[in-house]
Amino acid sequence: MGRKLRDLIGAVKDKASQSKAAFISTPQTITLRLAVLRVTTHSPSTPPDDHHISALLSLGNSSRSTASSLISSLIDRLHGTSNSTVALKCLLTLHHIIKRGPFILQDQLSIFPATGGRNYLKLSAFRDGATSLTWVLSAWVRWYARYVEILLSNSRVLGYFLGSTTGSVEKDKQEERISSSLNQNLIKDVDSLVGMIEEICEVPDPSFVEGNKLLNEVISLLGNDYLSTVNELLSRLGEFNERLGCLSFGESVELVCVLKRLEDCKEKLSLLFKVKKPSTETLWGLVTELEEKIETLKVEKEERKLLTWGKSDIKQVSQLGL
Repeated sequence: MGRKLRDLIGAVKDKASQSKAAFISTPQTITLRLAVLRVTTHSPSTPPDDHHISALLSLGNSSRSTASSLISSLIDRLHGTSNSTVALKCLLTLHHIIKRGPFILQDQLSIFPATGGRNYLKLSAFRDGATSLTWVLSAWVRWYARYVEILLSNSRVLGYFLGSTTGSVEKDKQEERISSSLNQNLIKDVDSLVGMIEEICEVPDPSFVEGNKLLNEVISLLGNDYLSTVNELLSRLGEFNERLGCLSFGESVELVCVLKRLEDCKEKLSLLFKVKKPSTETLWGLVTELEEKIETLKVEKEERKLLTWGKSDIKQVSQLGL
């Protein structure tokens, strides 16, 4: 099928979907459904219009019931399509909700579905084989769904959405709690944040992004998330730098393992984000410093053990009169 014909069919489908929504929706839900349809059109060349994104976010800033209905409508749109462009736009809209949505909308996203459950964005079987382009885009859909799920999971660990404009108050509270957090809780935070970094590194071939405005926006949001994650890691690793002497042997081993996982991502990250930022350079320097200090402390503890054992042996020999 030619691209122009496919685009024309997509436009017709968009009009048909809007007409259907107007026909079957109640006065209370039609505005929500139309808002979702406007940000998830079949047009493959452009990302959702920012005006339409802002309108959708504003709709979610009302009652809890409205926010819940809006999230349900968006997820239904995601799960009901076999079109890679529509699926990507649904996921991109969810990403925008996480980044700059009102708190009530973010809250409903974090607890959806209301009956509980996990991995509700799971799209591991998603395939759009209409063209070679949509086949490639399908890989992006599968990865993006996993990534948004990890963003949501990470928010439950941190207590706020990473990089969210509405999470600044909670973030300030969290930063105040870092210095009084248990070592295990800090390790859990770092483990979750490194998991974010690892999933960023799983992004499909970025060379395909060139010239694709929709994927360019995905990469732009990804870059912002990466810098936010770096800042979160810096605050926690900086705290570990102050309390290394208080870590148990098991905690030291856990921390080193997480740091090694982070280091394994360094090369891929340098290829994805070619512009070096001061915060990222500081992070890699801090990782190296922590690893060296932990190794030094390990050697010192071993030397103290040997010294203690040696004194004990001398004492035993002395007692035996040898």
